[in-house]
Amino acid sequence: MNAFQGWDAASYGDSRAGVYDRQVAGRNDVPEAVGLLAELAGAGPALELGVGTGRLAIPLAEKGVAVHGLDSSPKMLAELDRAPGGNRVTGVLGSMTDFALDRSFPLVWVAFNSLFLVDDPAEQEACFRTVAGHLAEGGRFVVEAFVPAPEQFDGPAALRVKDFGAASLLLQVSRHDAQTQIVESLDLEVTEAGFALYPTRVRYSWPQELDAMAERAGLRLEDRWENWSRRPFTADSRSHLSVYTAADAATASGRAR
Repeated sequence: MNAFQGWDAASYGDSRAGVYDRQVAGRNDVPEAVGLLAELAGAGPALELGVGTGRLAIPLAEKGVAVHGLDSSPKMLAELDRAPGGNRVTGVLGSMTDFALDRSFPLVWVAFNSLFLVDDPAEQEACFRTVAGHLAEGGRFVVEAFVPAPEQFDGPAALRVKDFGAASLLLQVSRHDAQTQIVESLDLEVTEAGFALYPTRVRYSWPQELDAMAERAGLRLEDRWENWSRRPFTADSRSHLSVYTAADAATASGRAR
C-alpha cells in the first residue's frame, strides 16, 4: 500500500492529531515565539495558518491577542478545542492556499515548516497571494521553515533515529526527489502499546524561492532571522524566520474588509 496515495496537508493533521503534542514536546521555543508574535500582532487580531493543537496560538491568545487558527484537519481543530485554553482561539477549517475570511489581520503566521506541507509550488505561491489579501495596512506575514539541506536525503532512502526512551523508539525513513524538491518520510513509533506509522510529504522551497513568491504577491522581505530569538541569519543557518510586509499601500486593493 502506498502511504502517500491521496496524501495532503489534512492527512498529516488527521493522522497526528492525537499524538502531535507529544511529538513536538521537545521544542522549547514557545516563549521567544510568542513574545515576537505578540510584538508584531499589536492589538490584533492575528491569524495562524496550520494552527494544529494551538502550541503557539493559545499562549498568544492568553496574552490578550484575539487569535484565529486555520487548519485543514478537522481532527487537529478538535484537539485545539479540547486543549486547555483552546477556547480562546477561534478555530477555522480551511486550506491555507485559498481561505476567505471577512476581516484583515496585522499579523498572519505559519510556523514549523507547515507551509511545506503544501506540496506544490504554485499552491505555496497561492498561499502568499491569499495572505496578502488578508493583511491590514502595515501588516506582516511570518514564515518559519527549514533551510533545505538535500544532502541529508541522498541515496534511495535514508534512515535515522529521531528519538528513543526506555520504552519507546521513533524511527524515520525518507526519500528525496531533487528535481521536484519533494521529501517523503515515514515515521515508525514503537511503544509498549504497539507501533504506529505517520507519513509526511513536503515540498521544500529555498528562502530565495519564498522571497520571489512573496514579491509576486505584492509583499517584500522585511526581516530574516535564524529563529524566534532573532539570531542573525547566515549562510550556515539551517532554519529561517522570514517576515514579509506589503510592498506598498496599493497591495491593499484586494484586501478583505
